[in-house]
Amino acid sequence: MGDQIISGVVTIATAIVGIAIIAVLVSKNANTGTVIQAATGGFASDIEAAVSPITGGGFTGGGISSLTQVG
Repeated sequence: MGDQIISGVVTIATAIVGIAIIAVLVSKNANTGTVIQAATGGFASDIEAAVSPITGGGFTGGGISSLTQVG
């Protein structure tokens, strides 16, 4: 019985989060493209920094701290 309650709560919470994500993505006020570009650019910098000891490249900074504030 307890597992069914937990499963139901998780299902409802997942649905609420999913609806919120869709609402943000389709909102006219959301700069979805800018956010995705900033996030992927930061992720690329993190990957570059992680492999630089192997490839001999230098660390150029970036990452999560380089995300721009939207809004």
